[in-house]
Amino acid sequence: MWYTNPLTTLAFMWRIDRRDGITLGLTSHDYDLTLDGLIYRAAPGMIPSAIERQDGFDPDSIELSGVLTSDAITENDLAAGRWDGATLRVSAVNWDAPDAQPLFLVRGELGMVGTGEGRFSAELRGPAALLETPVVEETTPECRASLGDRRCGVDMAGRRRFSRVVAVDGMRVTVDAGAADDTYVAGKLRWLDGANCGIDSPIVASSGPVLTLREPPYFVVLAGTRVELIEGCDRRFSTCVERFTNAANFRGEPHLPGNDLLTRYGG
Repeated sequence: MWYTNPLTTLAFMWRIDRRDGITLGLTSHDYDLTLDGLIYRAAPGMIPSAIERQDGFDPDSIELSGVLTSDAITENDLAAGRWDGATLRVSAVNWDAPDAQPLFLVRGELGMVGTGEGRFSAELRGPAALLETPVVEETTPECRASLGDRRCGVDMAGRRRFSRVVAVDGMRVTVDAGAADDTYVAGKLRWLDGANCGIDSPIVASSGPVLTLREPPYFVVLAGTRVELIEGCDRRFSTCVERFTNAANFRGEPHLPGNDLLTRYGG
């Protein structure tokens, strides 16, 4: 194997796939390399912590750090959340022949991302981290499904609307096509162009054409910016029955007595 040679020709290769479909390749080498048809741009400041692989069930995680030298990864984009939840694959190659026997090291999803002083760091959680999730659901009065998923079964085809921004005032966004009050509560506003393009903003309140976001847009929004409004659900049984007529698929226990029943006094 090439990595057993007396002369070291090792370079790290980082393939990052964002949730909005953008794919980026970076390499620790000092010039660009190509692997599987993807160009990996030189980013010598990108370094991983020690990578330890094991055959147990403990979650694998490594710490990634680098200098913000690539135009594709900016501090503003990291702070705005563009890279949250992105999947990362790290490999080692012979920089003299990248396509010849690349060595896969680790893959996973980016966790917490921190920035400061022109540098960034991120935690990478491997597939074994999924074993930490509960396998049995707890009883809840609210629905545990997400609107439109396989368990919910509501068709989302008619519950998405394209619109344009009229005005922005902090967390309040006014669009040119409103809907009934509370229609988009717990839904999302997806920015389709402008500086925020590709970012999803959770909606906490809606009243006609006025939407209140959980936090203000990170970048400046111009009037006329295109957005997609995705309907939400507050997960209450009454909403499931009255708005969606979907009581048969409700994934909660609204009529199950809670712990407060044990504290009640007779009479």
